[in-house]
Formats: sequence, C-alpha cells, structure tokens
Amino acid sequence: MENGAINILRLLLDFYATVLLVRFLLQIVQADFFNPISQIILKITAPLVEPLNKIFPTIKNFNFAALASAILVKWSFFLILIPFGNVMPSQLGLFLLVAAISTVEPLIQIYLYGILIIALSSWIGGSNHPIVRLTSQIIDPYMKPFRNIIPPIGMIDISPMVAILVLIFAANQFQRFVNNIMF
Repeated sequence: MENGAINILRLLLDFYATVLLVRFLLQIVQADFFNPISQIILKITAPLVEPLNKIFPTIKNFNFAALASAILVKWSFFLILIPFGNVMPSQLGLFLLVAAISTVEPLIQIYLYGILIIALSSWIGGSNHPIVRLTSQIIDPYMKPFRNIIPPIGMIDISPMVAILVLIFAANQFQRFVNNIMF
C-alpha cells in the first residue's frame, strides 16, 4: 500500500475517532441533543456505538461505548495494515495500547479548538449558531474554573488564554510522556 493511501486512511480513521470522542464529550456534559449538530454526530456514530452499548454500559454520563469505539477505530488502522506486512499480528496488543493512549491528543485538540471557536464567535457576534452553542456546552465545564479564578480585566476576559496555555502545557507533557514510553 502506498504511503499516500495509508496517510489518507489514517486521516479518515482519526477524523471518525475524533467525532466519536466528541459524542463521548457531548454525553459527559449532557449537551443539547436536539441541536442539529448533535443529531448529525449521533447518527454518524450510532452504527458503531449502539452495538457496543451492550458490552460497555453507560454509567451516569460516562459513555464507555463511545470511548471504546474511538479506541477501536484507531486500533483498526493497525488491523488494516496486517495484510500489507506493515504490522505483525503479534503486535496487536501493543497497538491497542497505542490506540488508547493516542485518544488523549484529540481530546486536548477538541478543547483547544473549542476555546478558539468560542473566542472568535464572541468577537464577531455569532454566538447563536448551533456549532457555537454546542461547542460552548462542551467547553464551559473546562472553562468554569478559569473564569472563577481569573476575573475579567475591564471588558477583556483573559481566562481563555490561560486555559489554552494549560492545554498546550498538558499536550507537551503528554508528548513527553509518550516519547519516554516509546524510546
């Protein structure tokens, strides 16, 4: 398989895993499931999450099936590479661990880009759009402690900047952790 095709396949699987993680976050924060974006996410992810609900139950707001689906989608990339000789079947257990660990980075990116979406929408006045409302519902629980600790300076709220710096720091620490494990 050519590198280009492998990269496209990985991109598609990573995108779908990220959508599954968004569904996972939507259920944790109990977002508005009547929002059209929520409906799209639920319909796109249902074929994989619904069968897994029988194996991985939802406890309170924590949908283990959505999280397991994201991990399995990331792991499926390695399963697909077996016939091409890029991955040995004996390595699949290790790659399941790699897939589980690799779900942390998209979660950090969801919050990072979510904060940017909320900040930009506040500047242009588009806070009533369904994407912005849904993003706000996901991001607000993360932002609340920052807003409680850091008061606005006049009309400027610097708490998103501090929250982004914390996410960048967390991403760097996570990358350092992964590098120490791998090497």
